[in-house]
Order: sequence, then structure tokens, then C-alpha cells
Amino acid sequence: MKNNPDPSWLRVNDWDLVANVALSGEEGELTEKFTNAKVYVNDELIGIFETPFRIPILSSGESVIRLDPVVINNGISATKKVYPFTNFYQETVTLVQNDTVVISPVTSYKSNANFWIEDFEDINISIENDPNTSLANLILSNESLNDFSGNYYGKVMLNETDSTWVAYTLEQLPIPKGVDSYLEIDYYNTNDVYQGLIYLSPSGIQDNVNIRLNAQATESVVWKKMYIELRELVTASPVQSTFLQSFQANLDVDNIDGVICLDNIKVIWF
Repeated sequence: MKNNPDPSWLRVNDWDLVANVALSGEEGELTEKFTNAKVYVNDELIGIFETPFRIPILSSGESVIRLDPVVINNGISATKKVYPFTNFYQETVTLVQNDTVVISPVTSYKSNANFWIEDFEDINISIENDPNTSLANLILSNESLNDFSGNYYGKVMLNETDSTWVAYTLEQLPIPKGVDSYLEIDYYNTNDVYQGLIYLSPSGIQDNVNIRLNAQATESVVWKKMYIELRELVTASPVQSTFLQSFQANLDVDNIDGVICLDNIKVIWF
């Protein structure tokens, strides 16, 4: 039996998202949840690994390491996907058997990405509470809630009187069919909240409820981030559609109150 050679080792630290100078700040706050990296060594796919990680590489010498940022798609942990709007990281290293090379990958948004952003830093919020059905209201808040990015975020307080929140974005976005499109959202919630995509077309208005942001326990609630893929919904829309995001929540059963905080809401498309 042939013995395998001793491997070289590759350690990859967590991702760092930095500004793309070419975007002049259009990408908004740089919050991220790139949980994994897709690894290539000299153009050979090694696999997808959760950062930080240390893996054996069965080669040595000068090598080109390419790392692609990977997200958990739609909040489903089994569904990992290379995020299409960020650049890969590449570094040429010298792999040595039984030694470890350490890489700290950096990425940025691609220059050709389009952004719509609500970061709640302006007094004029571009999300409207539905005047007909919403009992609770989204308001600006700056209470300290663990770590959040920026100065303000949007907050909804639900209780037995104000038990329903329905809201939608105001700017109709012309997202093309057949291109990558995502909603990024930072959230802190002790009550379920549903995200949807509204079609506005010559044939009418249709709200498509899409993803649930699951309630967190009050004693352990933290800020989280989700990457929600919109491409399939956009592709299924009527001809000449434009798009709004929708948000809906009803006070969860057996609860007397609930809180929903949102920040850094980004719709991104090519």
C-alpha cells in the first residue's frame, strides 16, 4: 500500500467585509454573516468549510489559494451558497508539508451591484406602516441592544392591543428577471416576523409571503443577519412588474408582548 505524503495545512480565519472604493459608500453599513468559504487550490476545488477552519492540503510548493464567501441561503443551514455580490479572495502562498499557512480573507461588494438600502439613519423612513391593517408601528430607536451597526434601527412593539404589524417599502424597484437578487436584513426579534415580495404590475398587486424570521427567546435574543434570495420570486412575477418588500407580524400565541428590531435592510441585484 502506498503511503500518503504528509499534508500541508491551511488555516482560514473569519471573513472581513470592507468597503469597495468604487461604490463610494453605496453599499451602506458593512455587516456580514459569511459563515463559510469555498476553497480552491490551484483551480482545484477542495470543498466548502465553516470559518474559521484548518484543513490538510495534499500538495506543497507555491500555490494559488482562492476563497469565495459563502452564506446560509434563506436561513436554511443545509443550504449554503456562494454569495454572488461579493468578490472572491485570492492569495499566492508557499505550502510546506507539516507547516500551516494562515489566511485572513477579505471581501467587498462587486462594483456592478445595485443597492436599495434602509438603514434607519435618516428621519424619513422608506418603510410605511399599512394604514388599513397595521395596529403597531415601526419607529426609529437608538436604545442599546447588544451590538448593532450605526446609530438607529427600526423597532416594532407588539402587545395584546397593538397585536398586528403590516408594512412595506415605498420605492418600486425594477429588478430584472433572470439575474441574482437578494434581500439582506439584520434583525433582533422575540416575535415571528414574515418577509414577502410584492409584485406591482399592470395586472394588479400581489403580496408573496416568503420567509419567516423565527422568534428568539427573550433571555437570549441577539442581532442576526439573513440573506434571502429573491431571484425565483422575481422570475415568477407578471410582465412589467416592479417590486416592494413587505413585512408582517402578529403577536405570537401565548405571548403578551413582542419586539421586532430591523436594520441594514438591503435589496441587491445586478
